[in-house]
Amino acid sequence: MTNLALRLIAVVAMLWTVPALATKIAGRATVIDGDTIAVEGADFHIRLYGIDAPEGRQVCRDADGAAYLCGSRAALALDDILGRNARVSCRVKHRDRYRRYVAICRSGGRSVNHALVLAGWALDYPRYSRGIYARAEALAREHRRGMWVGGFQAPWEWRRKGADE
Repeated sequence: MTNLALRLIAVVAMLWTVPALATKIAGRATVIDGDTIAVEGADFHIRLYGIDAPEGRQVCRDADGAAYLCGSRAALALDDILGRNARVSCRVKHRDRYRRYVAICRSGGRSVNHALVLAGWALDYPRYSRGIYARAEALAREHRRGMWVGGFQAPWEWRRKGADE
């Protein structure tokens, strides 16, 4: 057999064994971090599509210049957005390299992804979002909500620099 034929067989075998990607996931949600949730009964996490929240150990500055853990605050904000019932309905876009489902989730009749950006606790992630949350980010910045009250580094820049700042 040729090398190409072997590769085609390998790809077909891989596709045959990969379970079909769920298009909708719904249930009671719990917060994992500022942009990741778990749904009760599922053995995977859901990463909120198109947004990026600060990491758990990421330090930001408030209006007075005092340091605080903005990743923890983002997780609390996500918990507030989900509300007491914390039920979500998520439309899956794809799976990421960490095997999380990447989805747009709704709770209480609104987009969780959009609400977190609008509250100023996540940024539009243009590398993946194609700017769908850019307007919400602009409003959060304009009204100095969440992280926009003080100073912060974009989460993707913080991770790229080795999380040493």
